[in-house]
Amino acid sequence: MLNEIRQKIEDEIETLSRELAFELPERIRKAVELGDLRENSEYKSALERQQFVNARIGHLRQRVSELSQIDVEGMPADRVGFGSRVTVRDCVRQSEVTYTIAAGDYIDIDAGHVSMASAIGRGLMGARQGEEVEVRLPRGARRYEIVALETLPQRMGMT
Repeated sequence: MLNEIRQKIEDEIETLSRELAFELPERIRKAVELGDLRENSEYKSALERQQFVNARIGHLRQRVSELSQIDVEGMPADRVGFGSRVTVRDCVRQSEVTYTIAAGDYIDIDAGHVSMASAIGRGLMGARQGEEVEVRLPRGARRYEIVALETLPQRMGMT
């Protein structure tokens, strides 16, 4: 899982770096040719995009650095943590959903990925299979039972 995340981030960095090095300078050059930069929306748009791309690359590089500091061997193999795939049952609705706990600000509900920093992620962190947890969501508290748990060390064959 760590390698997949790292590769996805590095692919995005490469794409953004290519845009920063080749596409944006060309857009800026063309906008400058149009003259009067004070009222040139193409120029302003290209500069704003350049600032965004620079900031995004910095953020992604920080995430790669954070990933390299994760000690999988030191993670508990019986509790929800980073990289865990956890299936929960809503105690009221009796519906089940499976999440993978991701790092930082990464979230992709459609793929079942939630951040450790999200309300669901925080509520599940540290729980064991069979336990019930209360998760405080914006629409109120929910009780979930952990019905299945596969931790990152288990997924990597370390236990």
